[in-house]
Amino acid sequence: MTDERTTPGEGAFSQATGRSLEDSSGADQRRYRAFQLEMIRPHCGPSVLEVGAGLGEFAAQFHGLRRHVVTDVDPGCVASMAARFADRPEVSSRQLDLTGGAIDIGEPVSTIVAINVLEHIEDDAGALRALASMVEPGGRIVLWVPGYQQLYGEFDRAVGHVRRYTPATLTSAFVRAGLAPDVVRPVNLLGGIAWWLTVRRGGVGQPRPGLVRTYDRFVVPVTRFVERRVTPPFGQSVLGVGVVPG
Repeated sequence: MTDERTTPGEGAFSQATGRSLEDSSGADQRRYRAFQLEMIRPHCGPSVLEVGAGLGEFAAQFHGLRRHVVTDVDPGCVASMAARFADRPEVSSRQLDLTGGAIDIGEPVSTIVAINVLEHIEDDAGALRALASMVEPGGRIVLWVPGYQQLYGEFDRAVGHVRRYTPATLTSAFVRAGLAPDVVRPVNLLGGIAWWLTVRRGGVGQPRPGLVRTYDRFVVPVTRFVERRVTPPFGQSVLGVGVVPG
């Protein structure tokens, strides 16, 4: 008889992203990740815990931190990141399942970053409370979540999204978790329009590398230029910053 038991969290990365651990297509989104970093980095202190860090593609952009803890629920991702950052002593790789609560990371961090994580969790306020317990008083939790239920489509269902957020519903999650909302705003207007056309109307249920490369090359630079200057009324995602009580 074959033992079919799996390690807790195994396969979570593929389920949540539609990619395998060996899939290098994340390289096709370098401009988009740089845009994310540009929006997120100003809210980060000297020590960061990243939740749902996947293969470490976003984390690799961070430099100059005193401490950087990268986590994922998938043990394959944790092992991959441990190897990727083996030559960076400030980086440590840990397994973290938010549905199981906080983990002992030693000294609390000044900032937690979670990109496309909260939408997978039914009890979002409970998850935020667990995260807050790992942040020093006055520190921040920085979230990047899918925006607007009107954009919810086959891809969202396939990867296990419970919901998409608006600034109002993300603010509500912060407040229910006992956090003070600081910045909550839509981001990536052009991406929202493209998502509506391809996923909501077009019924696309999985990533298409050609579309991803085209979007990253031609649309993201325009988005960065425009959204440095104005806050859009709508977007593919919502950026939220919640402050842990002092």
